[in-house]
Amino acid sequence: MSSLRKTDYLRKASPTTSLPSKSGIGKRIKLSDEQKQEIKEAFELFDTDKDGYLDAHEFKVAMRALGFDIKKEEVLRLMRENLDERPLDDSHPMMISSDSFLQVMTDKILERDPLDEIKKAFKLFDEDGNGKISLKNLKKIAREIGESMSEEELQAMIDEFDLDRDGEINENEFIAIMSNNDDL
Repeated sequence: MSSLRKTDYLRKASPTTSLPSKSGIGKRIKLSDEQKQEIKEAFELFDTDKDGYLDAHEFKVAMRALGFDIKKEEVLRLMRENLDERPLDDSHPMMISSDSFLQVMTDKILERDPLDEIKKAFKLFDEDGNGKISLKNLKKIAREIGESMSEEELQAMIDEFDLDRDGEINENEFIAIMSNNDDL
């Protein structure tokens, strides 16, 4: 398996959305088409009454699905700042449209620190919390995302990126993989 395929596998397997591209960990100025589609799908999934708007609860759940765990006060602030022209009724006084949701999520995603996102992804891979990604961790992740990779292929991934040769991937090695920055 080529190095490119291995890093693409790690990106695909990463439970954190919006990891930096292979070009590095610098800030991006716009979302990829894939990220926009992910936001659209979240909106459609959580617009449970299919009225083209999210209420505060739907908005919060959609944001959580996209990797943002925010408090109710923040949800209400974002909704007040992005209210759409829509007749209000007593049962749903604040609603946000698909276009406004896309804008809010674009801003939130672009505000993320890519290095923090990589570190969060590492912690999700490191399920046993020992500061390393083991062959056992990779096998479980491959199974969960439906990736059919042999144990030998997974071990080859570890071997290639395991700079300190301890048989596992530590956080700095993971950062180097995900950012394609071999200097780390």
